[in-house]
Amino acid sequence: MIRGPGNRSAAAILAAAFAFLASGLASGEEVPRKAQACVVCHGLSGNSTDPAMPSLSGHPAQFIATSLYMFREGIRKDAQMSPMASSLSNADMNELAAYFSRQKAAAPTHKTSPENAAAGARLTEQHHCVQCHGPRLVGLQHIPRLAGQQHAYLRKQLHAFKAKTRADWDGNMAAAVQALSERELDILADYLSGLNPP
Repeated sequence: MIRGPGNRSAAAILAAAFAFLASGLASGEEVPRKAQACVVCHGLSGNSTDPAMPSLSGHPAQFIATSLYMFREGIRKDAQMSPMASSLSNADMNELAAYFSRQKAAAPTHKTSPENAAAGARLTEQHHCVQCHGPRLVGLQHIPRLAGQQHAYLRKQLHAFKAKTRADWDGNMAAAVQALSERELDILADYLSGLNPP
């Protein structure tokens, strides 16, 4: 799911973490200590600038906590996230989830291609995306926000669900995407990534 900081220098990682801490303090909200490590990959206030890295901002708190739990327990596996989550207590996960769920999602930088806008909207209705993820596709309870999520990340996850290589808490996503073609998954990723979350 989440890859590491690659070849970023230690100085750049520390600078990003301090910028994250300062941004949280400037807004008047105390930044959880454990959240300071998250900025390196997920961006300031959980708004990723890397198309392959998911944004955390604006997701339902239950979704974030559930994802961290799945990584900690080995239900989902990732070279970067599994070790990051391994030492988190339930209280840590709830604190991180509450913090990032309160952060405002940034406007997307991805622009949906005109030919995919109408097709993507139709697919979300036909395949019940709006029933589970909400009418505005911003997530519900343990179900994530799709609107404005990073494009490359979203595309990869949709294809992983279809290939059944991504763990699925209740099996609903793996089942939902089986009826979709690879091309339709790409249309959905393009459409969803360009939606502006409220």
